[in-house]
Amino acid sequence: MHLEIWSDVACPFCYIGKRNLETALETFPQADQVTVRWRSFQLAPDAPTRIEGTQLEHLARKYGRTLEEAAQMQDAMTRMAAESGVEMHFDRVQLTNTYDAHRLLQYAHTTGAQDALKERLLRAYFVEGEHLGEHATLTRLATETGLPEDRVAQILATEDFGAEVRRDIEQAQEFGLQGVPAFVLDRRFGLTGAQPPEVMLQGLQRALDLHQDAATAG
Repeated sequence: MHLEIWSDVACPFCYIGKRNLETALETFPQADQVTVRWRSFQLAPDAPTRIEGTQLEHLARKYGRTLEEAAQMQDAMTRMAAESGVEMHFDRVQLTNTYDAHRLLQYAHTTGAQDALKERLLRAYFVEGEHLGEHATLTRLATETGLPEDRVAQILATEDFGAEVRRDIEQAQEFGLQGVPAFVLDRRFGLTGAQPPEVMLQGLQRALDLHQDAATAG
């Protein structure tokens, strides 16, 4: 089965969804038959590389809440993440445009290091407070996952893999995806949101059943 996941590295639900999927796969008997492909999606495609203000202030403006109400939303998200085994420190987050990070993820797919880079970028953003809009930072993080520094630098200095990022985003629009994470299995069955592991497991089983039915019919 082919599992495609549309997500953004600046999305807390995407981090939680990734961990919940991994938990579900640990108990899914056919996990070795599932190939995962991370697809690009930007929550704020028009955002500048450098954004003034804190994540808390941004959250309050976005949802029309007071800073106190926004802090309560962050606390709830932090608790939700912890229940899935994910650490988050919103006070460290540096808001930025994630386009270049997605281009590196597209490249990482061609090397087999996409999942490792996805995990590294999520942790860097939500735990370590790294600025994912800075090329030097992206280069360092990418090389930590085994990607060659010279190729990474070349990609960031050009528009390499930009077409792949845009293609994924266009595909998401064609599917009618309005939020992430979005999990699409064999282009037949989908789940959206940071679903708990048991729901993920049910989705994997249903997708497997559909996959086997299609194979039998074929």
